[in-house]
Amino acid sequence: MKLKSILLSVLSFSFIAGPLYAGIRTKSVIPGIEVLETGHFKGLEGKRVGLVTNPSGVDRHLRSTIDILYAAPQVNLVALFGPEHGVRGAAYAGSAVSDSNDPGTGLPVYSIFGSHREPTPEMLKGIDVMVYDIQDIGSRSYTFISTLGLVMRACAKQGIEVMVLDRPNPLGGNKVEGSVVEPGFYSFVSEFRIPYVYGLTVGELATMINEEGLNRGMKGDEMPLKCKLKVVPMKGWHRDMLYSDTGLPWILPSPNIPSDISAISYPSAGICGEFMDYLNIGIGYTIPFQTFAAQWINADSLKTKLDSYDIPGVEFRVIHYSPFAGNFSGKMLNGVQYFYTDYDKATITLTQFYVMQAVNELYPDHNPFAVSSGRERMFDIVCGTDFVRKEFSKRLKVSDISGYWNKDAASFKAISKKYYMYD
Repeated sequence: MKLKSILLSVLSFSFIAGPLYAGIRTKSVIPGIEVLETGHFKGLEGKRVGLVTNPSGVDRHLRSTIDILYAAPQVNLVALFGPEHGVRGAAYAGSAVSDSNDPGTGLPVYSIFGSHREPTPEMLKGIDVMVYDIQDIGSRSYTFISTLGLVMRACAKQGIEVMVLDRPNPLGGNKVEGSVVEPGFYSFVSEFRIPYVYGLTVGELATMINEEGLNRGMKGDEMPLKCKLKVVPMKGWHRDMLYSDTGLPWILPSPNIPSDISAISYPSAGICGEFMDYLNIGIGYTIPFQTFAAQWINADSLKTKLDSYDIPGVEFRVIHYSPFAGNFSGKMLNGVQYFYTDYDKATITLTQFYVMQAVNELYPDHNPFAVSSGRERMFDIVCGTDFVRKEFSKRLKVSDISGYWNKDAASFKAISKKYYMYD
């Protein structure tokens, strides 16, 4: 099916009611965990299994991958590994995950988001195969793919096989945006030399970084390591699908991604969100990453300015709200909420830069690079380069960075197509 325009009313409906109406959808993608189960857990029989997962690792009936593997007589699940937010989702964004025992199974849970980001040899002792099952959101700066890369590196060092249970990319499989990470800017939120939006499922991405020598570690100067990798593909997924097309329930992979619309919104606003004292982007309110607002903004003026740009595929509406948590808690904020009316035409990662341009034209005294001083390094590593900051900060004009921002999209697509597992 071809991606169709996402109308305002449809977007609003899918955000509010989509998960409640999953049963009436006509299509149903079968995720990797169910394909594995249907295949009688081939590749895991008689082996000691480790599992990297979080609450998003479920089948279509909301059964946890933890419980499915633990109950399978063919599988000897011996340990769990907790990424950001933990295997059961009990840790907030950025909070360290602690070693523990899983209350449901009694299995040991090793933290790989705390003092260790990569499993140690001691953690991996006695494991024959490591399974990874987490719902990706399709953006480079979300930490789960970095965790995957570090797990693959650790397992490569110990000769342990890695099995990735594939899941949909909620941004679809065709959208690629943002320049690749440059030397000096590798980090836990920019670990691979890939664009900000990479248009691959997590299984395809794992294969690509394994085969192309991209898995070099966070500093980018270590030798690439290649692990023994197996991907269990989905059934029924196609590249032109958004998550709402899959028929799958959305289980939030982290607290600020409560819906599949949040996953699309994250790359549209998250870079701007690095300026923590500048604009609220819906964090601490009910629609994270879907707004741009501040106390000092005239919402109607901002909407008028943004409308004058005639940005392809995106529309704005006036919004007023008071966050209940975070830096802007209890303050009445004024600004805009955005909607993609033609997702195919929109360059979603540039939406936030257009907003910053409009805000600067209306309120030049509120320069994000001045009011959020000290955040420059974080902004750079999220972007994967310092070029964007250095050029954009001069005039806050999208035209100064758009060519550079998308310079790598075509070449990356040409390489990544070799690793497509789906049409």
